Amino acid sequence: MNSSLRISGRRPDEMRAVTITRHYTKHAEGSCLIAFGDTQVLCTATVEESQPRWMRNEDRGWVTAEYGMLPRSTNVRMGREAAKGKQSGRTLEIQRLIGRAMRAVVDLQALGKRTIWLDCDVIQADGGTRTASITGAFVAMHDAVTGLLKAGLIRHNPLRDHVAAVSCGMVAGMPALDLDYQEDSRCDTDMNFVMTGAGGFVEIQGTAEGVPFTRPEFESMAALADQGIKALVQAQKLALLKG
Repeated sequence: MNSSLRISGRRPDEMRAVTITRHYTKHAEGSCLIAFGDTQVLCTATVEESQPRWMRNEDRGWVTAEYGMLPRSTNVRMGREAAKGKQSGRTLEIQRLIGRAMRAVVDLQALGKRTIWLDCDVIQADGGTRTASITGAFVAMHDAVTGLLKAGLIRHNPLRDHVAAVSCGMVAGMPALDLDYQEDSRCDTDMNFVMTGAGGFVEIQGTAEGVPFTRPEFESMAALADQGIKALVQAQKLALLKG
């Protein structure tokens, strides 16, 4: 497959440019603006010194997430879900995915009886908003946990590993990494991989939009995802080294 077969002009194994800008907001315990190409998501982490009511008798904390898209994050204005009085099924599914991804790498007992809220707000959408949200949310959470350690509020780092996410798909009959909106809306298969820095799978979401995908095609997409996750974890580490 040559670069002309991708609408973006990228190679099949080439991701969009990824940037992570930490400390993007003033008040949150952790925050970053993450960009996957033209997709931009503001991720903030808030520490609350309390547990959810349903786990108050348990000796552990909790990590949860909320996700939303700003009205003009897309090419037409979307009404705010708060004004409609309920969240869409897509929103609920994505924010639960983000929460599961974060909890997969957190020792909740080491976190103590507190909650970390991760808010992921899409400023601009061009495909991959959930994968960018997961990748950025980890950085925001890392900064929030670092603050707890420095303040002496926890004794041990509860973060066991990095976690990130990337999309793959079958585009023009070939596997491709990190789909933008044009590719995502036209691909035969759309998959999202959530993985740890050690290469463990947290979650795989896959749908054949047109022609069913084969096992070899799945394995090709999984190999691309592994490559993409390694690059994203490296980007997280480089961002966190900047202080």
